[in-house]
Amino acid sequence: MEVTSLAHHHTPTYTLGLLLSLYIAQGLPAGFLTQALPAILRQYHVSLTVIGWSGLLLFPWAVKFLWAPVVDHHYSEKVGQSRSWILPMSSLAILILLCVAMFEPTSLVHPTSAFVLFGLLFLLSIVGATQDIATDGLAVRMLGSEARSAGNAVQVTGYRIGLIVGGGLLLIVMDYWSWMAVFFAMIGLVILNTLPVLFFKEPLWLERKAKQTNHIQPSRSDQLSSVEQLKMKVSQFWAKFQIQFGYFWSNTEMRAWLLVLLVFKIADYMSSGMVKPMMVDMGFSLSKIGFWGTILGSASSLVGAALAALLMRHMRRVTALWVFNGLQALTTGLYSLIALLHSQGYALQGWELYAANAIEHVAAAMAMVGLLTVAMDYARPAHAGSDFTFQVCAMTILGGMGYLISGYLANGLGYTAQFGLSAGLGIVLLLPILYWGRLFHQPPTASTSLHIKQLGE
Repeated sequence: MEVTSLAHHHTPTYTLGLLLSLYIAQGLPAGFLTQALPAILRQYHVSLTVIGWSGLLLFPWAVKFLWAPVVDHHYSEKVGQSRSWILPMSSLAILILLCVAMFEPTSLVHPTSAFVLFGLLFLLSIVGATQDIATDGLAVRMLGSEARSAGNAVQVTGYRIGLIVGGGLLLIVMDYWSWMAVFFAMIGLVILNTLPVLFFKEPLWLERKAKQTNHIQPSRSDQLSSVEQLKMKVSQFWAKFQIQFGYFWSNTEMRAWLLVLLVFKIADYMSSGMVKPMMVDMGFSLSKIGFWGTILGSASSLVGAALAALLMRHMRRVTALWVFNGLQALTTGLYSLIALLHSQGYALQGWELYAANAIEHVAAAMAMVGLLTVAMDYARPAHAGSDFTFQVCAMTILGGMGYLISGYLANGLGYTAQFGLSAGLGIVLLLPILYWGRLFHQPPTASTSLHIKQLGE
């Protein structure tokens, strides 16, 4: 692919500023979904079972690779390849947030009302995942090789700012502002961070591939019934899917790695969705949960990511993966200990729970860095983007199931048993890592690269 040179259009500072604004706008709704929503739902007396079902809201992020080719190949040249998707998705996000702002939060205690809200937020999640595809594509096209390290830093920073504001800061102001005021403020922030791309003139990315659209040959499909055409399209899709992603189940080592990906986040998701509801049930205010739980947790994640990157310079991939993941399982057990002390009448001062949350975030970030580093090792150079995206999506598919059942477990067993079970399952799920480790061949010169944007989601 040949592209027009950006050097004649925009300075590097402008480019990085544009990307920063896009990732902040994208992180705001994501921060609300992943960081603030569980605490807010519990504050309005929503059952733990229903809160667990909120994990389905993240499903679009797990399967976004399915429509990524559509985003890549269908656009208006006049508007711009990425702007053709970013601007409509931003507009839809604003409309959905406007509907959420009009929602009556006191009605959330009724499951029907909660699931109406979930429907709106599910649409918001689809919009966010689609915008993420377009924004990542714009970043890749705009940044030359010499600017990608700075661009990645901006991406991480912008998305993290969005998570902190949409998650932690939102919880803080929830104690002082009305529901409507909070979401109108979020709408204002999304609009503010969308303005740079609205006035951005995206270059035309020229493809040198021959256009096939003007040479369409008559097809036998015109003579087939609707059912037969559908079967043929499904067969064609599966054939393309096998060609694109069959690499991940092509041999014993790859199948073992795919198993690691599928089970890696189950135990983590089983616990993470219930942490903030437990804080609410223990009497902590939303403002304290927002600052100490979300903002401190996000900062701890960055510390854990940096620590893992440093340690992995001196550790084998296999060792890092099972040590970091084992450490996360053990630190999840700290929540069980805190819940046990509270149930026994111990007067918690608050710092115990905040410290456990920070330590667990450090360990979770370390585990994620280890996994994403190996994921990049397995990404083929010619398919680097799609291979990496597929692995990240595979990691969240079954992990989301852990989130769904977390509410049932906490409601039926209590927080102590629920977090204890999560920690125990995390230890058991080290076995697929150990099995894969027997088959893994360490790359001779693999760098510790990571995609920190996934941390804390």
